[in-house]
Amino acid sequence: MSMDESLRAQIETYLSHLDALMRRGRELRDTLTSDSSDSSSMTAVRAWQEDCGVTVNQLSGGSKAHWLARSFSQAFLMRSSSGRAVEGAAPAEIANRLLEVLEQAVASLSGTDDGPVIFASSAAPPPHRFDFVHNAELRPVLEQAYSDSRRDLEQKHFDASLLTSCGILEAIVTDALETKGLAALAISGAPAGKIADWSFETRIAVAEKTGLIRGGCARLPAVAWTYRDESGSAKVAVSENDARRTGQVLHVVMRDLDPGR
Repeated sequence: MSMDESLRAQIETYLSHLDALMRRGRELRDTLTSDSSDSSSMTAVRAWQEDCGVTVNQLSGGSKAHWLARSFSQAFLMRSSSGRAVEGAAPAEIANRLLEVLEQAVASLSGTDDGPVIFASSAAPPPHRFDFVHNAELRPVLEQAYSDSRRDLEQKHFDASLLTSCGILEAIVTDALETKGLAALAISGAPAGKIADWSFETRIAVAEKTGLIRGGCARLPAVAWTYRDESGSAKVAVSENDARRTGQVLHVVMRDLDPGR
């Protein structure tokens, strides 16, 4: 593949990703407009805003001074009567502004405006979300799996997204348990035997009991707890809400295991 073809493919990938983000954003904005107090919608909005931030960071080459990064930051501010920026814009208004930022990115990548151009080839690589994982060989695998899970969610492959999120969740919890060591875990009442032989539910429970993670996993949908067991015709249908909640819980556990995030 030539450099031009590589750049074109990269731009197409970003445009597809931005289109999916915008569709999701419009749905959330409409929900917030009708009911701004819905807690599940607010949780979904925060996850969407985080995904927007990651994409803007990549397109901005990691520079906060980049015009697109500045536009993203300004979307969270509202103006006082004197014109001074103050925090506190309504969630639906923030969603509207972020959609405008994403539209600017699309116009720039498509070359359909006269404004500053984003060069996708200079975009920063995805952030290293899994640097907190002690097993270095596992990190790139998790990075790829995380990207796959987000893509599956955008493409409405909810079962694949949930299964991958659960796999990542189990992998990072297992890594933390193994690093702590069986002796230390036993003091907290962990069961005997190898961690590899423990069920998904047991690993989560021990990680919570030993303080490695907090209680965020209580929000996992029922289908996530049995994700290892579902196969063939017995497989339970996974809803969009199931997949999104599982991804949100994964984010919470990632923050627990890496407080500096």
